[in-house]
Amino acid sequence: MFDSVRVRLTAWYSAVLAVVLIIVCATTYFIVRQTSMQRTDTDLAALADSFVVTFQDELADAANRGPGAVLSAARQAMVEHRSNNDSFVVLDSGGVVIATSNDISTAAVIDKRLARLVQSDEFLQFVRFAQGKESTLETVRGWRARMYSRNVKANHPVLMLVIVHSLHAQNEMLETIWHTFAWMILVGLLLAGTGGYILARKSLAPVVAMGAQARRIGATNLHERLPVQNANDELGQLATIFNDLLNRLDQSFERQRRFIADASHELRTPLAILRGEAEVALSQKGRKAEEYLESLWVLHQETSRLIKIVEDLFTLTRADSGQYRLTPQDVYVEEVAADCAHSVRTLAREKNIELKVDAGSECLVQGDPDLLRRMILNLLDNAIKYTGPGGRVEIACRKGAEGCEVHVKDSGSGIPAELQPRVFERFFRVDQARSRAANDGGAGLGLSIAQWIAEAHHGRLELVHSDARGSHFAVYLPTHQAVPAETD
Repeated sequence: MFDSVRVRLTAWYSAVLAVVLIIVCATTYFIVRQTSMQRTDTDLAALADSFVVTFQDELADAANRGPGAVLSAARQAMVEHRSNNDSFVVLDSGGVVIATSNDISTAAVIDKRLARLVQSDEFLQFVRFAQGKESTLETVRGWRARMYSRNVKANHPVLMLVIVHSLHAQNEMLETIWHTFAWMILVGLLLAGTGGYILARKSLAPVVAMGAQARRIGATNLHERLPVQNANDELGQLATIFNDLLNRLDQSFERQRRFIADASHELRTPLAILRGEAEVALSQKGRKAEEYLESLWVLHQETSRLIKIVEDLFTLTRADSGQYRLTPQDVYVEEVAADCAHSVRTLAREKNIELKVDAGSECLVQGDPDLLRRMILNLLDNAIKYTGPGGRVEIACRKGAEGCEVHVKDSGSGIPAELQPRVFERFFRVDQARSRAANDGGAGLGLSIAQWIAEAHHGRLELVHSDARGSHFAVYLPTHQAVPAETD
């Protein structure tokens, strides 16, 4: 039952509301009770004062001020202050009852309750406690009465007036209030629980809809998105976040599908060539040694190309999974750049390309020397590959605002503006037909690997510009920043 969020929200809401209602009702009841009791005490004090004034006036008017005058004056004061809720008892200094409200001639019915109260132990204890005090207040809970005592000067000796106020009406009022509060709490909780459940159900309806839609989304329909009813509230923001996640997943799946398709295409070409050459070599008998050597040379070239593609794919796969282990150490980038330029000088000489090296600035970084060498070699190989005979390729190292900078420029035909955002995509080539036809045509993974190497060193690789005058690639590497070695 409590597995449902709606039920838990309703239960919490109802529990909090119940606590609030109980506290409010209990506080209100206590305030009303205290106020009523204070008003009763004030009324009893005022009634006692009025009774004493009347008693003393009657006693002063009496010709004979003996015991009979005292009794007569007390009864006359009781008559004038007669009340349904108040009873009077006059006692002498020894605690002996002189007169009660039952003694007045106007009392049609004897108040048996008052008679029992006057003879009870509670009343006697109250009288003993009140003796010697100007006034005393006490509640006798067993009799539901509030008693107020007051000393009365009647010449000599001093008398005691006890007013017994019935709390029956007051208790009935408090009970009515308490029962009303109890019903209000029950009805309020019932209405609040029902309304809260309906509100929670309505509020969580978008979550249910999002859950149902998310349950239907799989690898085959990643283009679908969760419904967003209100993009400004929390649920709308949650749906937007999930939709952004689905967008990233969709793009990742699309890149993976394209990667697999491109990899399959790139692997199929050299494999088909290998198979064709092998079939030709096996189908003809008595071939010359030169012909067999030519076939073996083709097999060697395509095997090397196939190995390079597989190695590049393996590198990118390990890089994507975070399993490529880096061995960071102090590396002087200008030395790596000069060594890479020396390694590709033969390729440049074959195409009559001028290779210019400017590695005069000392650039010390923390990085993997093998990966940095591979990154620069990829950039140089790419520049030489797409620069025509008689062209020029430049590589320069210098310190900049962001650390160490490596710039590789060529004088090739450049990259069309609409294709420049895709140069770092895997298997992307500007001129795919020319790349495949050329013996040195790559698989379009060199720039992708170079970009990953730069990012693995907390740097970046970017295409600065490319037009008819040539292309300019730049690598920015932070200096003296340790690269964390990734574990397998």
